[in-house]
Amino acid sequence: MKARLSYLLSWMLPILLGLVVSGCKPDADVVATEDVPGTVVPGNFPEPVYGAEKNPPTRAAFELGRSLFYDPRLSRTGEVSCGSCHQQFVAFAHAGHQLSHGVNDRLGTRNTPALQNLRWKPNFFWDGGPSNIETMPLAPITNPLEMDETLDNVLRKLNADASYQRRFKQVFGGNGPINSYQFLRALAQFTAALTSSNSRYDKYARQESGGTLTTSELRGLTVLRQKCGSCHAGELFTDESFRNNGLDRRFPLDSGRAHITGGLRDVGRFKVPSLRNVALTGPYMHDGRFTTLEAVLDHYDHGMVESATLDPQLRRSGLEPGIALNPQERQDLLAFLHTLTDEQFLRNPQLAEQ
Repeated sequence: MKARLSYLLSWMLPILLGLVVSGCKPDADVVATEDVPGTVVPGNFPEPVYGAEKNPPTRAAFELGRSLFYDPRLSRTGEVSCGSCHQQFVAFAHAGHQLSHGVNDRLGTRNTPALQNLRWKPNFFWDGGPSNIETMPLAPITNPLEMDETLDNVLRKLNADASYQRRFKQVFGGNGPINSYQFLRALAQFTAALTSSNSRYDKYARQESGGTLTTSELRGLTVLRQKCGSCHAGELFTDESFRNNGLDRRFPLDSGRAHITGGLRDVGRFKVPSLRNVALTGPYMHDGRFTTLEAVLDHYDHGMVESATLDPQLRRSGLEPGIALNPQERQDLLAFLHTLTDEQFLRNPQLAEQ
């Protein structure tokens, strides 16, 4: 319990202190504008958890957040930015890397998750530790295997930069130094804008031009809904739950959700990732063990192992756990998954480093 309380305080104390410094008042001068990415809810999406009406951005705030996202000074060595591991051309995942890489090329313990549609997430990371998009960056910034920096040092660097001083004042007003509340909220102006909603599937779902799916792709959509839809649900293709999908019998190195809750029932349970842009976001699983989608389907069809917390939906009476897929179903499912690639999101210059 003491460790859990310490963990929670490490996440929340900086933002709470920032709120006190800022007077706990909203930014009255920050008004949403139509030219800011990610402020409009796509027609086939549900309402977001983190709505633009709760944190309305301006162009200046969005661009400030983008600068912070790509600024390597957020790391101890000044060499690793958020964008170093979250690359736009692969949906802000880390292309070809099984595990994350941090300062001094230190190897992390988990695969870098894609950053997309964060406004719809109730919590973040493979274990769901952070529950607010604004406090989420504290973990990678302070993790010794990632950016290995302190929040105080980051703020010192920002306050020593006259350009950042001017830009923060433009967005937040006031005459005081840049504080943790302003820094974390500004960064969230960019990460909240990372909306992927214009794949060929999306155009099909909204009955827009360019939304034609082939017969094989349509069959694949049916396979997904019938055999994978209980986890990869809805238009976001994830139910945001935590599940043990049969990767291992024991989890001595990474207990997943249990790392946060301390509960035995959560051992080996990890966040169900979205399937959007999945053709580009490999390697797959929390530890990046599978390099191809074909290998992922092999696992679900005949590679699962039993453990105490294996998801009940994956158990089959009298058979090994798994999801049976015949050759045609595999081919059609793979065809459909490629329709979830959103080229507009991957190439949007407004989301790129400037």
